[in-house]
Amino acid sequence: MQRSKNDVWVGLFVLVGAAAVLFLALQSANLLTLSFQKDYLVQAKFDNIGGLKPKAAVRSAGVVVGRVEKIVFDDKSFQARVTLALESRYAFPKDSSLKILTSGLLGEQYLGLEPGADEKVLVPGDVISSTQSAMVLESLIGQFLYSKAAEGGSPDAAKGKK
Repeated sequence: MQRSKNDVWVGLFVLVGAAAVLFLALQSANLLTLSFQKDYLVQAKFDNIGGLKPKAAVRSAGVVVGRVEKIVFDDKSFQARVTLALESRYAFPKDSSLKILTSGLLGEQYLGLEPGADEKVLVPGDVISSTQSAMVLESLIGQFLYSKAAEGGSPDAAKGKK
């Protein structure tokens, strides 16, 4: 009888440990967010979203103030339409702007929300018009190589003359 009681406790401990590991894995991968705050949805359009994904953080002054709800392609404007779920406890001016930023050099992408100065605040359904697209590393490298090739293409540049 004592042995089966110990087996039950060990099994329970293993289940709790597995659940904790699963919770941490989902939390660190941004696949699980626990927030009991009410949200309001706003939209923004970007020319290029790079590697931005749904559930990515929306940060203002380094604090997570919301999440990316969904991303769709708008076939009329040929832009990406991003829907944001901002926590209702944060009220941002209507003239706020959004930038797609990267954590570190090659880290995950998130949205940086910079508050404006308007007295009216964003309400559900508003569209943030001031956006800055993602900087795609491949495009920057391509532009750098193209400019270096253009400099080195003239005979005077090869000889060091101007």
